[in-house]
Amino acid sequence: MITLPDFIPRDYQLPFLRAMDDGCKRAVLIWHRRAGKEIACWNWLIKEAYAGRKGTYVYFFPTSTLGRRILWDGANKDGKRFLHYIPQEIIDGTPNSVEMKVRLKNGSIIQIMGTDQIINVGINPIGCVFSEFSLQDPATWAFTRPILRENGGWAIFNFTPRGRNHAYDLYLMAKNNPDWFVSKLGIDATDVLDETDMDAERDEGMSEHLIQQEYYCSFDQGVEGAYYAKLLNKAELEKRIGRVPHDPGTTVHTYWDLGIGDETVILWVQFVGQEVHIIDYYHNQNEGLGHYANVIQEKATKYGFTYGSHNVPHDGNHRNNGEYVETRVEILRRLGIDTNVVPMASIADGIESVRSMFPRLWIDSDKCVYLIKCLEAYHKQFNERLNVYSERPVHDWSSHSADAVRYLGIMHARTRTGGMTEAEAERLQNKYAMRY
Repeated sequence: MITLPDFIPRDYQLPFLRAMDDGCKRAVLIWHRRAGKEIACWNWLIKEAYAGRKGTYVYFFPTSTLGRRILWDGANKDGKRFLHYIPQEIIDGTPNSVEMKVRLKNGSIIQIMGTDQIINVGINPIGCVFSEFSLQDPATWAFTRPILRENGGWAIFNFTPRGRNHAYDLYLMAKNNPDWFVSKLGIDATDVLDETDMDAERDEGMSEHLIQQEYYCSFDQGVEGAYYAKLLNKAELEKRIGRVPHDPGTTVHTYWDLGIGDETVILWVQFVGQEVHIIDYYHNQNEGLGHYANVIQEKATKYGFTYGSHNVPHDGNHRNNGEYVETRVEILRRLGIDTNVVPMASIADGIESVRSMFPRLWIDSDKCVYLIKCLEAYHKQFNERLNVYSERPVHDWSSHSADAVRYLGIMHARTRTGGMTEAEAERLQNKYAMRY
């Protein structure tokens, strides 16, 4: 009999642990910062890996770097390393630091992984924890769910809110599903922290936005540092996000973000008067360009699209080391997709072009559900050490779709300003305003 002597559950953690002991297969934990959700989930996974079924148990983080920092190399507030919660007497051999993998003497495997680069290819987990699921690509669960359904495995999702994104949707579904355990705990439910602690956080510069999100588990704040969240909210209030049908009398243009061993995104767009209509959306990965060329043709056949331009980012024309190898633009043209190359522009200018375009933007809410969630989640990098936001966006699951919209914004701005973006035009105006 193996016990975990260094883990003593707090009172408010016991309902979760008892539910899992009683056979619950799905759980959502929305616990405030410093409520101990990582320690509780980690120790449950360790117990199941050794005392439960033999198999693979995976602890997923948004990135492998985050997983290494928090669990593999990290420690609790008392300085005890998380890795040392696994009793030494049950470990088989030396843990694999490269793969963040621990083999147990009963044949089970515990592994820490990031979902930023992989979609569970080649693994068959029977137990998973999705840590900070609100920051993970929702496609990860879509890929994992059928595996767990088939093998009778379990999944735990822990996170603090990041607006009304895919994690919020999961929470709404789970709390109305008797097969799921759901626990949402702010500081008023745990007594770990109190208002004195919140006042100290405010005095040290933490924004009220983050306090409500991190300590009171509010879904109403959105993602702090999000580029487009307020603009999306305004578009919804103005009913510009909803049913946006194809106009047969108007040409359809496509805008792409081309991935190399990564996600490729395609938008189908119509310009109707002064309005910009995103009427369809597609994303996939690990497919050749022929696959996407077929998607373009299939959409035209199915919906009667008459195509205008197909627009790809400037790096689609790049060659490696000057060698003569077909560029992706050349391959697409050979496949019958006559592409334009979006001119190079800074990320900041591209984002400003999208913001300028937003009051004229309409998005089909049925065909572009994933795109809308990506635009909600796309946000600036926050430097916790300096307590400031970077000018560059975080590169995560939302980036590729947001980049495709950015290329649309760049091309739309150049069309409206006769060859330069609105941000470039404004810079020139400011530069010469005092001279003339």
